[in-house]
Formats: sequence, C-alpha cells, structure tokens
Amino acid sequence: MNARAEAAAPRRKHWEDLTTVPLAILGVAFIGAYGVWVLRPEDPAPVHVVIAVILVVVWLVFLVDVVVRIALTPKGHRWAWVRHHPIDFMSAVLPVFRALRVVGLVVEVPYFRRRSGNAVRARFLVLAVLYALVFVVFIALATLSVERDAPGATIVTFGDAMWWAIVTLATVGYGDTYPVTTPGRWYAVFLMAGGIAILGVASATVISVLNERLAEIERGRHEARAGRPSDADGDGDGDSDVDTAADGLDDEGEPIGFQAREGLVPEAPDGASD
Repeated sequence: MNARAEAAAPRRKHWEDLTTVPLAILGVAFIGAYGVWVLRPEDPAPVHVVIAVILVVVWLVFLVDVVVRIALTPKGHRWAWVRHHPIDFMSAVLPVFRALRVVGLVVEVPYFRRRSGNAVRARFLVLAVLYALVFVVFIALATLSVERDAPGATIVTFGDAMWWAIVTLATVGYGDTYPVTTPGRWYAVFLMAGGIAILGVASATVISVLNERLAEIERGRHEARAGRPSDADGDGDGDSDVDTAADGLDDEGEPIGFQAREGLVPEAPDGASD
C-alpha cells in the first residue's frame, strides 16, 4: 500500500502497534502447541484437550485481528490491504500461516530500519532465512500429521518430514519420500511455491551485491581517469604508485620514459647520454 493509504488508517496503525508483540507471542505459542500436537500423539487425552483449546483460541484471536484491521481500513483501501498482507489474511483461513507473523518482529531491529543498501539486503536475507525455517518446519509438521497413518506412506517420522521438506524446498526432490494423501500433496504445492520465492530472493540479493561491487570498481576507474584517484599507496599524494606509473607519470607528476615505466632501467638525467 502507498503512503497515502497508510496515513488514511491511523486507527488501524494504532491497533497494529498495540497488538504486534502479543500476536507474535501467540504465534510462538501456536507453533509450540501445534508441534506437541503432532509430535506427541501418545500424550494423555487431557493434554490433547488443553492443546486443542490453545489452538482454537489462538486461531480465533488471529481471526478477530484480521477482521478488526480490515474494518479499521477505509473502505476504498480494504482490498488493497488484503492484497498487500496475504500472510495475515491467510492466517484467518489457515492458522499455520500465522506462525510467520513472528518473523515480522525482525523488522523492528534498529539496524534493519536503516535505508542503506547493506541494511536493505541484510533485511531481505535474514527475513528469507527465517521465513524459510519457519515455513519448512510448519509444513513438515502439517504433512506428517496427515501422512504418517496413511496406507503406503513414506513420511512417517518428523525426520522423514524434514528431509522431504528441505529437498523439496531446494527443488532437488530425490523421490525417496513423498506425500501420498491429497492434503499432503497440497502442502507440497505450498512448499514448492515457497521454494521458488525464497530462491528468487536469494538470487536477487547475490546479483545486487555483485552489481554494487562492479559499480564501485567502475566508479574508481572513472575517478582515476578524471584525475581524482584514491590514495591507495598511503603517501598522501592522492594517487597510488601503481596507477601513477600506469599513467606514465612519476611521483611528482612528471612524464617518465618507456624503460622507466617498464621498470627496466632508470631514466637518464636530462643532458646525459651513453
């Protein structure tokens, strides 16, 4: 959303400021509860009842949060808000996406708020890594929950699920483990789409770094040709000995002979001959 649309919803912004940290804590609680629900099916029934209550309550809180944020957005900008906050909106439908809300707190670190190129790239890289980690773990848990009791299942342990999720995210796909149920295959679709997005962000970051380094090298060469080279040799003359020699000048800026430039013999003084 643009700055004008954001400014038009001060009440929503106030609501988000108040609820970001509590919702992030609930997101962590949701991750923990869901992990226990999937990984410890042998726990007593009362434990599963408590976990189920936690999951339902958190889901309802997430749903209320999304409804309130949409309601506090001016009518002309509500669909724009939904388009620009897909994870928040999907959390009202599939609560597993709400776990990704926790990653948003990384943006609040002061360094990542800076506008420099390094800070922006670092922000993208850290967010990509954290999103990938949370995404893989949650998809692995969800897939394990629907696969392990299915006939002919190859994903029957959390280790199997993590292995399958990682090789799928990396677009390798060995084929030794794979989902056999319809829900499991839908989770695989989400995972493959996420893998393409994460690899795309990583590739774009690498290309950005290379382009910036090449631009710095080209800028240095242009400054050297324009007579403003850097003092690489540290002698305070504003130039490096190597660059000066390459330009055909001595340390005083005077032309030097071919042999002297090539480092063969010193140039003879004026008026001297063999």
